[in-house]
Formats: sequence, C-alpha cells, structure tokens
Amino acid sequence: MTAEAKISAADNAYFNAAIQKIETESSVLVSSSKYLNDANLRHLIAQEMLRRNGNDLPNTAFIPEVAQILHMLEDVPAIIGLFEEEKLRLPEFRKWLERRELADFTKDELKDCAPGTLGAEIHDFMVRTGYELNFFFREVQVVNDYTFYLRQTALCHDIEHIVTGFGPNHGGEVALLNANMYSKARYFRPELAAFFNRIPTYLKAKTIMKDGLYYPAAAALHLEAEYRGAQQALNWKYPIMLVNWRDYADWQIADIRAELGITPLLDPIDLWDDTTPWAEDPRPDTSSMSIAAE
Repeated sequence: MTAEAKISAADNAYFNAAIQKIETESSVLVSSSKYLNDANLRHLIAQEMLRRNGNDLPNTAFIPEVAQILHMLEDVPAIIGLFEEEKLRLPEFRKWLERRELADFTKDELKDCAPGTLGAEIHDFMVRTGYELNFFFREVQVVNDYTFYLRQTALCHDIEHIVTGFGPNHGGEVALLNANMYSKARYFRPELAAFFNRIPTYLKAKTIMKDGLYYPAAAALHLEAEYRGAQQALNWKYPIMLVNWRDYADWQIADIRAELGITPLLDPIDLWDDTTPWAEDPRPDTSSMSIAAE
C-alpha cells in the first residue's frame, strides 16, 4: 500500500471505536444475520461481487442459486401475512392476486396479433431470440398468492423490457431493475417492498460492485440507467408488476404506455443496445483455433 492511500490509526479509531468483541461458545462461524450464517450465500455473494465477468462465468451465473437461498431464508408465513394486509389497502394489488392470471404466452397463441401490438412484439421477441417467457420458477405450482407472485413476475420480465423501452442490454437491465425497485418502494409498505426487492437488491449490488471495480464505462452507464429507471417509474400508474398483460395483448404499445404512464422513453440516440460488452471481459478470437482444428 502506498503512503498516499494508507489508512491511519486515527481513521481506524474514528470508524471502529465502537466495535465490541462478543464471545461465543459456538464451534462454527455464527452471526445474528441468517444471511451471513449461510456459507453458500457468503461464498456466492463474495464471488459474484468481486470477480470479473469472464468467458467461463457470464454475468448471469449463479443467479438461480442465490435466488433459491434467499427464498429459503424467507419467513414465508410472515410474507403471506403482509400480502393479506396490503390486499386490504391496495385495490390493484388485491385484484391482481385474486385473478391469478399468468402471462404464460406461447408463440402459437400470439402469431396472428396485429403489427404494433404487445402480442406481436412478444411473438417477435420469442421468434427472434429463441427465448421463452417461462425461464424462472417454471416448476412452481400456483397454489396461493405467494406462488402466483413468484411465477407471474418471472414470466413478465421480458414483457417489461418491451413496454418500458429498457431493452435487454446492460443499461436496460439496470434501468428496469431500478424502476421496479423504486416503484415498489413507493407503493407498498416498506416490509413488503423489501421482500419484493430482495433479489433485485442483490442483482443491483453485484452489478455496481463489479462495474466499479473492472468496467469504468459500464459504471458510468449504471448511474445514468438508475436515474432513467427511477425517472420513468415516477410516472407509472402503479408498479407494472401488477399489470395483467393478457388484458393488453391486442393493444398497440403506444396506447399501453399512455394508459399506464410509461414515460419518458429513451430517445433513439440514447439507446443502449451496444452496452452489454461494456461489462464483459474481451472475448478471445477463436478463429485461428477453429482453423487449426479443421
């Protein structure tokens, strides 16, 4: 460590003076935090916040594992109790949960939707990318409000990309993430908003950390995308998590945006379609290897 960056004894005293050593009889690591006590979660969060995005592990690596652990650590009965309390206070939330209508669209059912409609855009997305909407919690059976929430919000992720204009790229992912987090924090009571934002908080934290450590252009973009997401979320009629997208399959995208307050949109000059490589290590040129293999 250079002298210019050395932490002084006075600095340590200022920040650490209140630290107390608490003795324990435990023979293993133990904390008052159930999250810190989970060895797998400790390992994955440390790894995913501090590593580079290499060829062997893409930026999306281990999201299912972290999500699984976080959900296993939830007090589900308490969360369901929060659902019941908020259903009494928030009519849109109650209606969404009572209908329990999944946005599990298939290509076949959308193939005849008129150009410019949400249905046509979803169909085009699935055909063009080869992706299906059903990519997370796909085996969860909807038996109550909690399991409906898990299934429906996973199904709607790519639909939200379409209607918000925050595309599936590095900037767009950050903007959509922040918009959803911000809208839920403003709409729901803090305890339930914190549950809804638990996994998004992890995704946001690991992205901030890695961008800040390794990818300067992505770090600057992250700040802009956070702002754009929150700016748009301020105008949403309610969190778009609560939208029943089947009601809008035959609507023009522009009309949906006007109906739900999805504005402002990115100007064409500000589109972030090329931003994903900003948060990745350069991919090696394998053309010579393929020639040699031939």
